Amino acid sequence: MANGNELEGKRVAVIGSGAMGGGLVRALVSNKVVKPDQIIATDVDEQKLMLLREETGVTVTSENTKAVRACDIVLLAVKPQVVPKVLMEIASSLQSERHLLISIAAGITILSLERATPPRLPVIRVMPNTPCLVGTGVCAIALGTNATQQHKQIAHALFNPIGITIDVSEEWMDAITAISGSGPAYVFTFIEALSDAGVDMGLPRDIATKVAIHTVLGAAMMAVKMGKHVAELREMVTSPGGTTIAALHSLERSGFRGIIMDAVEAAVKRAQTLSRAAGVD
Repeated sequence: MANGNELEGKRVAVIGSGAMGGGLVRALVSNKVVKPDQIIATDVDEQKLMLLREETGVTVTSENTKAVRACDIVLLAVKPQVVPKVLMEIASSLQSERHLLISIAAGITILSLERATPPRLPVIRVMPNTPCLVGTGVCAIALGTNATQQHKQIAHALFNPIGITIDVSEEWMDAITAISGSGPAYVFTFIEALSDAGVDMGLPRDIATKVAIHTVLGAAMMAVKMGKHVAELREMVTSPGGTTIAALHSLERSGFRGIIMDAVEAAVKRAQTLSRAAGVD
C-alpha cells in the first residue's frame, strides 16, 4: 500500500478536467497529496480550465501533448468515446521508461490502452465513482501487463484521498462499473422515491427528502461500522408482524431484488458495448 512519498518529485498530467478529472485535481491539492506545481490539467473547455486554475493554483493548458511531455504520470480522464482520439494525439509523446498511464475511462480495456500506446508502457485502469467528489468514493484498480508494484502504489497514493481503493482483476471491472460506477444513480433514485412516498403520505417535501437522505446515510454507516452482514442488520429492523416486514413483503412481491439485479446486468452489458464501440483496438 502507498506509504506517502510515491508522488514526491512526480508531475501529473490530468487529461480531461471535467467532473472526475477536475474533482481529482481539487482533492489532490486540498489534501496536500501533491503541490499545485506538480499538476498540469488539460481540457477543451478554456473556461473550465481557468476556474480550476483559480481554485487550485495548478498549471492548465489546452495542449495535451505539452502536458504529457512535462509530466511523469498521465491520468486519462476523458469520456470513453474520446479516448481513441486522445491516445492517437499523445502516443508519440509517451515514453515507456518514464511515463505511467492511468485511465479512468469506463469500458476502455487495458489491452486497448496498451495496443494504442508504446510497447512496454506501464498502464493502470481505475474505476472511480462520483462520491469521490466528496471524498467517499470507491476506486477499483487493475494493473496492466507492464505495471509494477511501485506503479500500483502510485495509483493508490493518487486515489486514496478521494475514497477507498481496491485492487481487482480487470475481468471484474464491468461488474464494478455497474455496481459502484452506476450505483450512486440507483441510490439517488431510491432516495427520490422514498421522498416521494413521504410526500404522498403528507410530509412536506423538504422534510421527506432530508429524512430519506439521512436514513440511507445512516444505514450505510451501520453497514460500514458494525461489521455485521447486511441481512443481519435488516433483521434488526424487522419485528414480527410489524411495519417493516409488511413493507419488505411489498418490495419482494414487486420483485425489488430482481429489479436491482436486472439493472446491474443491463449496466454490465452496456459497459461491454461501450468498450467495443470505443474502437481503441
